Amino acid sequence: MEIFLKHVQLIKDLNYEFIHPNDFKEKFNVPKKRKKILLTIDDGFQSFYEIAWPYLYENKIPFILFISTEPVGNRGYMNWDQIKEIEKEKFAIIGHHSHSHEYLIQKSNEKFIDDIENANVIFKNKLGYIPDLFSYPFGEYSEFMRNYISDNFSLGFGQHSGVIDINKEKFQLPRFPINENYGEIKRFKSIINTYPLEYRRLIPIEKKISKENNPPNFSVEFFENQKNIKNINCYSNEGGKWEKSNLNFKNNILSIKFREAFLPRRGRVNCSLNDNGKWRWFGTQFIISEN
Repeated sequence: MEIFLKHVQLIKDLNYEFIHPNDFKEKFNVPKKRKKILLTIDDGFQSFYEIAWPYLYENKIPFILFISTEPVGNRGYMNWDQIKEIEKEKFAIIGHHSHSHEYLIQKSNEKFIDDIENANVIFKNKLGYIPDLFSYPFGEYSEFMRNYISDNFSLGFGQHSGVIDINKEKFQLPRFPINENYGEIKRFKSIINTYPLEYRRLIPIEKKISKENNPPNFSVEFFENQKNIKNINCYSNEGGKWEKSNLNFKNNILSIKFREAFLPRRGRVNCSLNDNGKWRWFGTQFIISEN
């Protein structure tokens, strides 16, 4: 909590505003004149309710609380009365985080749908509605999962790093994880001063890859006349080692020739560029299937 308060103070010092999740959703396609901060909390731990919630309530800081329905009321998790107490406040939005919070990307498509529908029944029974903002468990998803979420929800959040802009795909939204392992103030200062690195399209579309297509053929199509795009640097962790990526530019398309296959469970690519003193960033990840 002490570190979280330092994060909030830094946001205030930079005169950034927290954006209400409903405003974020409803005005997603409206260009922003100034950066805003969307606060999200996953899982609904009891520690959130006891430690962070009183501060957020006192200061009316808007946020999304993503809940998995199966753990509710278990040891270490909030119960439904506590969730309802939070949900009744206008600045707090409850989000959908599946039922079981299991490693759903390795389950069959049918089991994934069953899990989401089980949660839907419980949300409807407990809250009277089904939340329309979704956070993928572990931030991981296949193209089938993404398509299903896009047909049934308004937005979908991952855990690949990056800054959201109006060109980001609504069901693959990046977030910077901030927790006990990645919460140091130096890193947070760097994140909070980062701007979006925009792009038109990223290939491959499928983020779940197998032995047959590991490493993937990776490319990013940027917009024409995008400023300073040749300043870009990318790092990737193929072979289990973070190293500078081998980049190739042709017209406005960047491709990466990976040195070797990614190791289970995640492959990551992070790219940044210095745009006249503004640092821009985007990240993507691949989920490595061992089958």
